[in-house]
Amino acid sequence: MRIGIVSDIHCNVDGLRTALERMGDVDELLCAGDTIFEYRFNNEVVELLRERGARIILGNHEAVLYGPQGARARAASHVHKDSLDYLGSMPWLIDVDVGGERLILAHGSPVDPFNEYIFPDSPALQRLSDIDAGYIILGHTHHQMAVRVGRALVVNPGSAGDARDLRNGRRLSYAILDTSSGEVTFDDYDATPSP
Repeated sequence: MRIGIVSDIHCNVDGLRTALERMGDVDELLCAGDTIFEYRFNNEVVELLRERGARIILGNHEAVLYGPQGARARAASHVHKDSLDYLGSMPWLIDVDVGGERLILAHGSPVDPFNEYIFPDSPALQRLSDIDAGYIILGHTHHQMAVRVGRALVVNPGSAGDARDLRNGRRLSYAILDTSSGEVTFDDYDATPSP
């Protein structure tokens, strides 16, 4: 199975479009949260992910928008209610079986979806070895990672909208997970940020 993974789009529809075009056909598309940017909502990002049948989880930026402090932003005239409701119906964590392996999709970590930043060299990474899963997919840090921890392959695709990883020259990125081989490939690219 070929799984496309995006995360931390932060309203950058051009970055997302480029990722989806470059990854081509995938068996499954996962989005590890932060489709939006705090008080900004982008209908096109949500609608594009919805059209592609992506499994989406909510991140810390969605927590801001859908919290009490986001009421004014949610009521903005440009926001499509259908898209807002659709994104708001997404879970904070996904735990599914993929090809006989347990896959957990969380924004920060399965332990703390919003506040924990797990970088490739974080000591907290080792805590994930206690989780009985084949794959743990994370976002939040905007830093690429494919590290085996215990039984799990922990993957962070980087960011398809707000590049921050100095290791890839602060370029946007996504990942492809091939569950047959266990191989993860990253694709780094440049894209014009959305206005």
